[in-house]
Amino acid sequence: MILVVGGAGYIGSHLVKELVETKEVVVLDNLSTGHRSLVDRRAHFVEGDLGDKAVLDKLFSNYPIEAVMHFAANSLVGESVQHPYKYYQNNVANTLTLLHSMIDHGVKNFIFSSTAATYGIPNVELIDEQQPTQPINPYGRSKLMVEQILSDFADAYDLHYVVLRYFNAAGAHESAEIGEAHDPETHLIPIILQHLLGQRPKISVFGTDYDTPDGTCIRDYIHVTDLARAHILALNALLSGEKKSATYNLGNGKGYSVKEVIDTCERVTGRKAVIEYTDRRPGDPARLVATSEKIYHELGWKAEYGLEEIIASAWKWHKKGFIGK
Repeated sequence: MILVVGGAGYIGSHLVKELVETKEVVVLDNLSTGHRSLVDRRAHFVEGDLGDKAVLDKLFSNYPIEAVMHFAANSLVGESVQHPYKYYQNNVANTLTLLHSMIDHGVKNFIFSSTAATYGIPNVELIDEQQPTQPINPYGRSKLMVEQILSDFADAYDLHYVVLRYFNAAGAHESAEIGEAHDPETHLIPIILQHLLGQRPKISVFGTDYDTPDGTCIRDYIHVTDLARAHILALNALLSGEKKSATYNLGNGKGYSVKEVIDTCERVTGRKAVIEYTDRRPGDPARLVATSEKIYHELGWKAEYGLEEIIASAWKWHKKGFIGK
């Protein structure tokens, strides 16, 4: 059985939907940002917090858990600057509580949802895993702290782990049964689609004078189902003993500009956007694109979905009009 912490959130719920096809799954989520209705009915669900050791100990005692997959982080960069305590408490201290319970109960396998924010602002065309990790905000630093903790725990307690650093998750499940439902929404693709559905008056583009072909920022977008499948490959590598520890980037290796994303959304939906061009935001790099060659060579993973397919799946989901928990 696999414990998925944060399995009612956007990425976690997509992982669960894929994972229940081959594994028995138990989800732990406090529903602070996740939605109970997004959790696949075939999974066991426990409402609780990863910082509550009594809840964790009960879980590990009641279920034959062989691995833990961790998605239960706070992940808003701006909020992390304003409220760093929240980020270090949940993302670092609560993860330590989870790892403590795992060690107490002899659970050795851990998949960690990390982030491109650990790299900060790298000055390279394609970011690989050898780039220096120099995060520029508490969110990125909290994720990097956990990565360092995992390395130390692997040495001291024989913990086996895979860290997956991914870039911009996007899209929705092909069934449109689950998708992206954040409040507030901060991601570009859903913001554009919400605008095209009449839920926002306009789209703001922050900066048009970057050193990119069209002057807008370039980012790496990856379909959430591609992400889920990478997690399952990593899990299987741990369970089979093929891997004891590894760190991988997950991205498409190409990157798309803000203008390209808007144009593609307009093409997919057949609707025209109202765009407001405004000043750059502080700390926005011109280009953040990953190479995923390492995980391709070691685990056989690569992104299957392109930008148009990502947006089409998200559009199908947003048109349904998701309601509540």
